[in-house]
Amino acid sequence: MLIVHGGTPLKGEIRVRGAKNLVSKAMVAAVLGETPSTLYDVPQISDVGIVSGLLRVHGVEVTSGHDQSLHFDTSKVEAAGVDEINIHAGSSRIPILLCGPLLHRLGRAFIPDLGGCNIGGRPIDFHLNALREFGAVVDKTPGGLEITAPEGLKGIQYRLDYPSVGATEQVLLAAVRAEGTTELRNAAIEPEIIDLICVLQKMGAIIKVHTNRVIEITGVERLHGYSHRPIPDRIEAGSWASAALATQGEVFVRGARQADMMTFLNVFRSIGGEYEVNDSPVDGGIRFWHPGGPLKPVALETDVHPGLMTDWQQPLVVALTQAQGLSIMHETVYERRFGYTQELRAMGANIELYSECLGGTPCRWGRRNFLHSAVIAGPSKLHAADLQIPDLRAGFSHLIAALAAEGTSRVYGVDRYITRGYENFEAKLAALGANVERPGAAL
Repeated sequence: MLIVHGGTPLKGEIRVRGAKNLVSKAMVAAVLGETPSTLYDVPQISDVGIVSGLLRVHGVEVTSGHDQSLHFDTSKVEAAGVDEINIHAGSSRIPILLCGPLLHRLGRAFIPDLGGCNIGGRPIDFHLNALREFGAVVDKTPGGLEITAPEGLKGIQYRLDYPSVGATEQVLLAAVRAEGTTELRNAAIEPEIIDLICVLQKMGAIIKVHTNRVIEITGVERLHGYSHRPIPDRIEAGSWASAALATQGEVFVRGARQADMMTFLNVFRSIGGEYEVNDSPVDGGIRFWHPGGPLKPVALETDVHPGLMTDWQQPLVVALTQAQGLSIMHETVYERRFGYTQELRAMGANIELYSECLGGTPCRWGRRNFLHSAVIAGPSKLHAADLQIPDLRAGFSHLIAALAAEGTSRVYGVDRYITRGYENFEAKLAALGANVERPGAAL
């Protein structure tokens, strides 16, 4: 639990490191290489610890270095026992991405039951269908999935029904050492996907990114290690920017990069926020602030890149509770991502949910009664409440709401969720002047 004394604008500077959604995938990619790899600027988050544990039980030596780097010695990759792997079952959805690398290195992989945030259906059918096309054999067992490749993996022609980030990563990690050429259509092209392609290219892969979401991979027999500094975490940067807006504060996010956040920056300015980009290669970043006066209502829709990222939705909704008028947020990526609004309504936010598509972007669950559109009427005077965090991104949004509210809130589930994706967030809150404390600790 975290005790939050709200009503104080956040002001100061914090730093974001490598993107959570790239770092964990780059760690998995290291298994494909037969020589060591080094990943720099790795955030100290629980997801990194989970993936490190998964790699270690498969024989990878993971060591920490300077500049928050991780070094991976993959010379002794080995099969892990079911009990060892199951220690991590339910903690992360990363294990499914180990399939391709382990099939190439060992010829088999065991994948336990998968965890992750409860924000809607994220079926692994995309992953399993693709692996079967490559030639893998998938057998269900009581504890998970046993996957083998009796004749190795072969290149395929494959089209995703939806440009899923996870499925695109799966195909990339399986195709780079598969025999022949793989053509993936309707692929995800998020910045983290492009950065993963950069990692694989450094390892010796041959990958072409064509127009219209087409990626072509020519399989190679062997890959070597890499040395890579990941793109900064654009989700965390957007979260702190939204916190500055909601609390009428000013936050300099060191490390944030304009090129990865163009869609967010347009939305931020449309709402009435201001920002300034510092392109210094040493200490650059983006300064976000509330310029005073009323915020403006907007109509927004989440979408795959280059659309508005679904992980920016929750913190932006908190900020929109302070805008003057009616705002709309149409969620088109995950069907159950508005569960967190119940807590916001308990704090005084005026938010109504609808199953209709309140926007022009097609979504996959129209007329299926999922509450995936929100209308936010503001400004709302938020008051303190006891908050139970349901998932990672919603959890940080609850924290923002507590910081913006009058009075003292108690936020539960901090260590289970927020630490998965936000490095040293309590120290960062302190650096921004937030008045927060752990029970029994001194202010």
